[in-house]
Amino acid sequence: MEPAKEVSRTLVRRLVVRRLIVRSLVVRSLVVRSLVACHFGVGGLALAGGASPASRLSAQAPDAAGSTPFEVWEASIPELQAALESGRVTSVDLVDAYVARIAAYDRAGPMLNAIVRLHPTAREQAERLDAERASGRVRGPLHGIPILLKDNYDTFDMPTSGSTLALAGSTPPDDAFQVRKLREAGAVILAKTNMHELAAGITSISSLGGQTRNPYDPARNPGGSSGGTGAGVAASFGAVGWGSDTCGSIRIPSSVHNLVGLRPTKGLSSIDGLIPLSHTQDTGGPLARSVVDLALALDATTGADGADPATEAMRGREPVAFHAALDAGSLAGARIGALEEWLSDSGAEAPVTAVVRAALDAMSAAGAVIVDVEIPDQDSLLANTGAIGHEFAADLAEYLAATGGAPVASLGEIVELGLHHEQLDGTFRRRSESGPRDEAAYAEALERQVALRDAIVAFMDAERLDAIAYPTLRRDPARIGSPPVGGTCQLAAHSGLPAISAPAGFTRTGMPAGVELIGRPFDDARLVSFAYALERTLEPRRAPRRTPPLVDGRAPEPLRFSVAGDGGWAGRPAAPRFHGSFSLDLPRGTLRYLISTSGLGPADVHAIVLQRRGSGTRPNAVVRRLSGPGFASAEGTLALSAADLDDLLAGRIELALYTTERPRGAVRLVLSPEG
Repeated sequence: MEPAKEVSRTLVRRLVVRRLIVRSLVVRSLVVRSLVACHFGVGGLALAGGASPASRLSAQAPDAAGSTPFEVWEASIPELQAALESGRVTSVDLVDAYVARIAAYDRAGPMLNAIVRLHPTAREQAERLDAERASGRVRGPLHGIPILLKDNYDTFDMPTSGSTLALAGSTPPDDAFQVRKLREAGAVILAKTNMHELAAGITSISSLGGQTRNPYDPARNPGGSSGGTGAGVAASFGAVGWGSDTCGSIRIPSSVHNLVGLRPTKGLSSIDGLIPLSHTQDTGGPLARSVVDLALALDATTGADGADPATEAMRGREPVAFHAALDAGSLAGARIGALEEWLSDSGAEAPVTAVVRAALDAMSAAGAVIVDVEIPDQDSLLANTGAIGHEFAADLAEYLAATGGAPVASLGEIVELGLHHEQLDGTFRRRSESGPRDEAAYAEALERQVALRDAIVAFMDAERLDAIAYPTLRRDPARIGSPPVGGTCQLAAHSGLPAISAPAGFTRTGMPAGVELIGRPFDDARLVSFAYALERTLEPRRAPRRTPPLVDGRAPEPLRFSVAGDGGWAGRPAAPRFHGSFSLDLPRGTLRYLISTSGLGPADVHAIVLQRRGSGTRPNAVVRRLSGPGFASAEGTLALSAADLDDLLAGRIELALYTTERPRGAVRLVLSPEG
């Protein structure tokens, strides 16, 4: 196991304190089936005995003896596969463990709302794959591994709705090409994830699935349109998940969830069976917590498909072997262009730029040559190159007609019946009421896409670049309800060139940021290898605080902090003392506090506050005011931001008392976890 991952796991286990307890396979079987039936509204068995599902679910899978727990939280595909091969766990156990995490954190705790529905036969799929393994047949690295699918991937055995109420019960006649490949590889289809309705945006809100939330800070945007997949993979609701990218919809959720995701060269993977937004720009593929997982997932799902004309570009090419191409030394000698126009050092973009620049420095340390570049006439090259507005309504109507039995036939009918979220109303109306397509403008857009691609490749050739780097999103993810800004998706989406978003680190707000690398046509495997070398150098993966390992199938009990003492006033007459208790509900990100003082009257108190600890003896600014003048006690609950939560757990938050005697130099005590 890599050292960074081990340190991260050790920290969370210390916070959880209690050992994880495993319930019997029989009880978990009944509970999980009941959860499928009752909690998510699909078929399953009834729960016997009257106990609540959450009380009986296990977060872990037992080993063959049923005693040593195996933790699925943050587990990689190779780690899961090793546990399956050794007999420590079964695929059924893994399904149960992931379902337990979904129960604890998707509709409770941080309430991520990433999952639209569980697959009604996930355990049966796992049982069949376990039987195959027992008979000596293992299909490959994904055999028995539970995975997540964005709700625009066709599945013959459960609805594919695009997260719109209009298609809530629409079940396609067959699987999407990539889903078929996943089943052939032995993957377990565990659940469908929420998405921005019909993929027409990047905030992941929909009439069927509601608003998905970011597990690093549920008050912030999860990106989109594959936001449910991003949140679900980040929170370990499955080993890996599939999304689609028409203009950033894989890369943006990867960036804001500390994941890695590739928008492949157009034609590298089939889009047959994906609800379309724009067939010219649509691509599909995985989002993963590590580059190894991404490579294994890509190896299982790329290739030519007669149902997708774009994949004709793969005919006669050697199959792309992503996992075999991984090379920790691949950045040595690579020439990477840092795109200056999207690396602003001022304003709201500066925090993300700082993180991306640090990632570029890490690439340099790994042997890459980093040069600042500007693409000549970039803005004019990008102008009028989008195809979504020209293709969405027509492509959707064609898909609905081919599905057979769909309850609606067009985008206009969805709008007419009000079967969509109001936040999509303007977009859907505009695109359904625009009349016949302007074929001349459409043809011009397609021609300009070719010109854009040729210009980027020519520029890379002239500058001898192996890739161009820039932020995947130039600002922190917006708060839910605010418009997202800072996108850079068009460069790859409108040119058809491959681009990978790799974790670059975290900004001062505690939110992840990604660095995007764009390359030449079918340079996909090399880009993935660059991301692998960066990952090995930077070790950027950090799991969300809000979705820790479960304890006895539930979210951990609140973590208690305490403060007590005189804050350095010992020996003084009537020295005041703090008496404070704090209770941190980690999944909810809330801090409950109860504080009292002795040796002071209310008139002596200016304020009781929380402050961030500075690098020296001086504190940083006030984080939260708990009480003001005339109050010698305080009680309440705080909702913590991602940065506040990080600092609290790292011991960088202290309780401070300001008084008439010490208006500038407060009594200060660090919040310390009990036990």
